[in-house]
Amino acid sequence: MLLVIACVTDVRWRRIPNALVLTLAITGFAFSVWVDPWLVGLGRAMSGLALGFGIWIVFFIIGAIGAGDVKLFAAAGAWLGPAATWRAALIAAAVGGVLALAMLVRERRTRKGLESVMTSISTRSLAVLANSPGTSKSRQLPYGVALACGALVVAWIPGILT
Repeated sequence: MLLVIACVTDVRWRRIPNALVLTLAITGFAFSVWVDPWLVGLGRAMSGLALGFGIWIVFFIIGAIGAGDVKLFAAAGAWLGPAATWRAALIAAAVGGVLALAMLVRERRTRKGLESVMTSISTRSLAVLANSPGTSKSRQLPYGVALACGALVVAWIPGILT
């Protein structure tokens, strides 16, 4: 339910509240400690949180996603543990790609988007894909939706991508 609420706030306001992320992280730690012995559960939650943060922080640094997105996925990692966090990140990246293409088509910016991707590939730099300074919040991709989808798919179908 918390991930669905995060999706709604990200789509409506392009923000994911810190209180929501903190609640998700705390309940993730509680869940992990409940399903495993407390020390193992604590380690599982910590490593899932750290891995979820580590995977997406680079994209925040280059300006491709927001800090709330990174925090949201890290908190979801506390629920999932490290192995499932990897799988969720892969699914989230695929969902994010589909959402980005859909947004480009909707806004009739497909050519510019494809040019940016090709430039990024040819220069081997992700910085090209970052939002330009003049991009309004309403035109930014709510990437928290893709991240939440990745986490939810792996939570509902634990054996996916194994």
